[in-house]
Amino acid sequence: MSDQGSTNTDNAGNGGEPPMAQLRVLTQYVKDISFENPNAPQMLGPVEEQPQIGLRVDVGVKRMNDNDYEVTLKIGADAKVKDKPMFLVELEYAGLFRLANIPEQDLEAVLVVECPRQIFPFARRVLADVTRDGGYPPLMIHPIDFVSLYQQRREQMAQEIAETKQPN
Repeated sequence: MSDQGSTNTDNAGNGGEPPMAQLRVLTQYVKDISFENPNAPQMLGPVEEQPQIGLRVDVGVKRMNDNDYEVTLKIGADAKVKDKPMFLVELEYAGLFRLANIPEQDLEAVLVVECPRQIFPFARRVLADVTRDGGYPPLMIHPIDFVSLYQQRREQMAQEIAETKQPN
């Protein structure tokens, strides 16, 4: 009689290969949201020119325990017409992730690239809903290239380190 429900968790059952890397989203949530509509109702009708949209994106990581991390996607957007503000929205959307068997050298990239990529569509929906509820067309943010964002941050940090090591 065989036990088909058992799972072999040691390396002997898979030819000695290391266990597979795992990334699980345990939960996701709005951590903080702010919407300002300073010139309503004057700015709510049709506007003469296309609004200028400014967008800011940042990723924060907080270790909760050995395998769980809170990853927060921070997105800020403001819209102006002729330097007159239409709206300002700031969102912190977070996910609680459980990571297992991630090689140490890959951990940072997984946390600041793959985890935000997983929760971005939900944060995007929240921003679209809040701008629509504020009286404007929904703000639909294009997908974010988290790899480029990660590489830019690494280059910036390397440059800052180099600048602090230079003698005056």
